[in-house]
Amino acid sequence: MSHNHFNTESVDILVVDDTAENVRLLSTMLTREGYQVRKAINGQLALTAIQARMPDLILLDIMMPDMDGYAVCSRLKGMPQTAEIPVIFLSALDDAFDKVKAFKVGGADYMTKPFHIEEVLARVRHQLALQAAERKNHRLNAQLEQRVIERTQQLEIANAQLLKMALCDSLTQLANRAAFVDCLDKALNELKKQPNLQFAVLFLDCDRFKIVNDSLGHFAGDQLLVAIAQRLKQHLRQIDTLARLGGDEFAILLTQIIDKDSTIQFADQILAAFTEPFTLQDHQVFINASIGIAFGKSDYDKPEHLLRDADTAMYHAKAAGKAQHRIFEATMPRAALQLLQIETDLRRAISQQELSLNYQPIVALDSGKIAGLEALIRWNHPDRGFIPPSTFIPVAEETGLISEIGNWVLKEACHQIRNWQKQGVIDSNFSVSVNLSARQFAQINLMQQITHILAETGLSPNCLKLEVTESAIMDNPSSAADILLKLRQQHIQLSMDDFGTGYSSLSYLQSFPMDYLKIDRSFVMSLDGTEEKLGLVPIIVKIAQTMNMQVVAEGIETPEQLAQLRSLNCDFGQGYFFSRPLTAEKVVELITSRCHW
Repeated sequence: MSHNHFNTESVDILVVDDTAENVRLLSTMLTREGYQVRKAINGQLALTAIQARMPDLILLDIMMPDMDGYAVCSRLKGMPQTAEIPVIFLSALDDAFDKVKAFKVGGADYMTKPFHIEEVLARVRHQLALQAAERKNHRLNAQLEQRVIERTQQLEIANAQLLKMALCDSLTQLANRAAFVDCLDKALNELKKQPNLQFAVLFLDCDRFKIVNDSLGHFAGDQLLVAIAQRLKQHLRQIDTLARLGGDEFAILLTQIIDKDSTIQFADQILAAFTEPFTLQDHQVFINASIGIAFGKSDYDKPEHLLRDADTAMYHAKAAGKAQHRIFEATMPRAALQLLQIETDLRRAISQQELSLNYQPIVALDSGKIAGLEALIRWNHPDRGFIPPSTFIPVAEETGLISEIGNWVLKEACHQIRNWQKQGVIDSNFSVSVNLSARQFAQINLMQQITHILAETGLSPNCLKLEVTESAIMDNPSSAADILLKLRQQHIQLSMDDFGTGYSSLSYLQSFPMDYLKIDRSFVMSLDGTEEKLGLVPIIVKIAQTMNMQVVAEGIETPEQLAQLRSLNCDFGQGYFFSRPLTAEKVVELITSRCHW
């Protein structure tokens, strides 16, 4: 029969009334409902009973001798431990009941005599339900406060970790660039206060690191960086700071130095430390370092400028033959600024259409006729004239501009070949070779771009030959396999460029079958017509034939080289012996002259 959401047996109700009949009546009603009922016949006894055990609810008569209900309620509300106990006032109809006063002293509700059982129970249940809800609310608030405290602690820990991550290189656990610049800033500020302080920045770049990374893989490269960090640490004092700036670049802040000579001695110690090999995955690896040194001066406005000058000195050390150190001098040409200028000019060159394509013929060695062309990018700078690809392509790779440039080359070459087909200059078997950079090859939307260009130009996929370097494949073998498979499914021809210059060529050829294998010019150059100088060329040709691939030899410059390659059954060749890279107009002249070799 009970509609309560609480256990009535555990609910304690105190009935306070100086009329015995009222007490008995209320007590019977409530006990029958399962409530625990206590009784008091006046205000003083009520207060004593409340002190003995706190009730959950008080039914309080107003008109009582000595201490009336208002006074009792005021006393209860005045004490913190009893202030929350709900009080329902009881009043006879003929009593002068002041409702305003009842609520003012803290009453929760009131009932008039004679009592109606349903009204009494309803009001009691209502007050108990309100009280239960209040308690639940308190409990939830307490839990919420606790969760807020816990979450605040978690956030403080997370923020501390984030701060550490923001200032720490995750691989080597050294300070990172941001932390190092901060240390430099503090050192410069100290220098302004104490002009006699001396400190130096050493900018260290590893020579040949990329070769180790490409040949042994990125995991070994990471191991090597950790080993370098450990070795550098051994030469530092507690007061010095070592940081990894990114890639294979490290920086050292030497504080409290005696003079320039002691800094040079320290740099020599570091270079000597690199003469010992590093052991990685059972391989002994030798690696050098180039060091640039810049000394702290009060005329440096920003720590980045000091780091930049140390970087510039490092470039000069590298240019001087590596495994050396150089001290920054104001007269040094700023290699970093030159690179920045190339990047700025290259961005303009793209928008101003200063880039163009030249084409080098690829000759079928059995017939001596031109079978295809390789598209080669050229940059004619309005002020500096011709800038070789070896100067600007690395900058494009580093800045990410290579993706935009590569896409343009692909589109331009496909347009040109298709136009020549329409004009009848070449037939439908004629192909164009386009180099894909490692950065392009790693693009997620590469397939989408190529498909779009072929559709836009109307060029048949089998007229496009994409040249990929082994290092581009090695950077991400799993995605490379997927891309190469999709390209072959589209009937786009694939060629491995610079074959034989890498370290895992054979294993990669098995995993990534190609249509063509390009013999690097460094192997072709040594051919002089004698058996002794054949080198690896016959082996490379044999590998290609075994794997049903065709061979293209690069860099043919003499009749002897051509004759030897023909005798080895090499399929195609290109080089200055046939033709230098030509403009589109000159290519048309060459093709229409029907020349053959």
